[in-house]
Amino acid sequence: QLQLVESGGGLVQPGGSLRLSCAASGFTLDYYRIAWFRQAPGKEREGVSCITSSGGSTNYADSVKGRFTISRDNAKTTAYLQMNGLQPEDTAVYYCAAGRSILATCGSKLSTTSNWPIWGQGTQVTVSS
Repeated sequence: QLQLVESGGGLVQPGGSLRLSCAASGFTLDYYRIAWFRQAPGKEREGVSCITSSGGSTNYADSVKGRFTISRDNAKTTAYLQMNGLQPEDTAVYYCAAGRSILATCGSKLSTTSNWPIWGQGTQVTVSS
């Protein structure tokens, strides 16, 4: 069974940092692009960032550009989302997702959740003083 498990969420003050992890179970990440999505209460799930299977290309939503960094370690079958400068509007449940692909870019796939068939259960990030 192909599974993703997120961890690293929690409560942080504005301006603080968190690093989310996404561990794959039942498969290796080598040929999968990875994305992070988030969903705030009452809002639609939105794409935050993605990284290609090679790690050679990344893409970010405008709202997080310059503050968040996505990365991956295929040897550890884990992907990460480093979040700096967190603000209350970043509060949401964060999900990682994967899709099998060797395309050189992933940004065009970030806007549609159906492009990502494998999902984790989510981890809560709360930014509050």
